[in-house]
Amino acid sequence: MKQVTIYADGACSKNPGPGGWGTVLIYEDKVKKLSGFQEMSTNNIMELTAVIQGLKALKEKCRIEVFTDSKYIVDSVTKWLPGWKRNGWTTSSKKQVKNLVLWKELTYLSDLHEIRWNWVKGHSGNLYNEECDKMAKDQIETNLKKQAGK
Repeated sequence: MKQVTIYADGACSKNPGPGGWGTVLIYEDKVKKLSGFQEMSTNNIMELTAVIQGLKALKEKCRIEVFTDSKYIVDSVTKWLPGWKRNGWTTSSKKQVKNLVLWKELTYLSDLHEIRWNWVKGHSGNLYNEECDKMAKDQIETNLKKQAGK
């Protein structure tokens, strides 16, 4: 089984507001970078989208190390997700899980692979985390400039 490393990060201007995401996939000596923009989003939606897009880029079952600076994602996947699913996608306070469509998509994609989830401190010099952050912010800046030029 292939061993793949995924770094993922999301950013949002104003939160909610224009959002960007970036992901870097590493397999052996190959590095693939993906990024995107959403006109109206939140930080958490962009963080989730970055991981989802990284997983969607894989064409076969892999053993994956995911690195993200989002405690929201790491804590949700490693601590709360099983309970959410058992309780019909509701939280311990009986509220529907936020970003439900994205969580269901992430769960579906995650189940196709063997994944280890890792939190990395943001803005601390981690090369690929910094790259993902830059890609996400560049997406926002580039798309806002395009919109301003309309």
